[in-house]
Amino acid sequence: MTQHIEASDERYWLDIRSQYEPSPDFINLENGYFGMASRPVMDALEAYNLLVNREAAFFMRTKYPQRLADVVQSLAAFFGVSADEVLVVRNPTEGMNILIQGYPFGPDDEVVVADQDYDSVKETLTMMEQRGRFRLAPVQLPFHPVDDEEILAAYRKAITPKTRVLIVTHLLHRTGQILPVAKIARMAQDLGIDVFVDAAHSFAHIDYRLPELQSSFVVVHLHKWLGAPLGVGMLYIRSNRVRDIAPLYGDTSHAAEDIRKLARFGTTPPGPILAIEDAIAFHNRIGGRNKEARLRYLKECWVNEAKTLQRIELMIPDAPERSCGIAAFRVKDRDAQAVVDYLLAEHRIFTVAPMVGTTRVVRVTPHLYNTPEEMAKLVHALRQLP
Repeated sequence: MTQHIEASDERYWLDIRSQYEPSPDFINLENGYFGMASRPVMDALEAYNLLVNREAAFFMRTKYPQRLADVVQSLAAFFGVSADEVLVVRNPTEGMNILIQGYPFGPDDEVVVADQDYDSVKETLTMMEQRGRFRLAPVQLPFHPVDDEEILAAYRKAITPKTRVLIVTHLLHRTGQILPVAKIARMAQDLGIDVFVDAAHSFAHIDYRLPELQSSFVVVHLHKWLGAPLGVGMLYIRSNRVRDIAPLYGDTSHAAEDIRKLARFGTTPPGPILAIEDAIAFHNRIGGRNKEARLRYLKECWVNEAKTLQRIELMIPDAPERSCGIAAFRVKDRDAQAVVDYLLAEHRIFTVAPMVGTTRVVRVTPHLYNTPEEMAKLVHALRQLP
């Protein structure tokens, strides 16, 4: 078991910071798009790319199949699942497309989707609805839920006898709110409804094992909070449900119950895939609980100060356990994009302004290489906001 490290132990976390190479030109507080890989992971990626380029087809034909199998085994062990339930994909959007387009929907079926689910997932769902594959039923999620029951009630209200699938995001990418996925999944399954979990932002951000989500279908990012190189994700399908998903890409060579039937992607870069093991090793060196605690600590460094500012409205629940590293806010008398522009132009702090429903918010996503001093600079900038 990894040694417990205090989230405020700056001596330890400065050592971790030294394993990254962020730009000195600005403070990057937009790590939600994808996570910066550490130097050990990038060194490994460079070595893999050189090896593949040097050995070319010989490597791909004689060595890569076993190396890929080893990576899948490492991912399965890290997740706490079986290797025959794991598929490396390029990102969760691809994983969700495999699930949504391969699931045996009937034309009268309904799919429940929330207003804060990921845009690309909603685009796929809308496209499939337009093709007559199913109908969508919307859910509006509260920004400040009183308890889990308020969220469960929102999903329960959208369920009808025709509901076949619930799309549930574990950690909302715009605001950072953590949803009670396991409780939602148990409620749905008691009604004979499947749940597709989008765990893109929760995986390796908060500390859990995949079976805890209680779902047969989960997609995750590996290049966000795990810190693998850009271009890798993972799809999990419980072994007894693989047969139910038809391939998105043409495949007739694998058995219906073999998850590899869903992986006919053609030739993809092996370097980022091979470096997944190095990202897991770096993550394990820190420890999932320590990492979660540090990210939450960095969030609280600025949130606890920002909530005292009259013009700032935080868009996350008050209870600290209902979010982790990601948080969002809006300024009552300023457009969010104008705030983002101000932070970068005047204070060299980079953030982003995503849409949430009909309004924009400022999203702040620190990483392990960020420091409390940098979070204090954000608060100072907000105090100076014209």
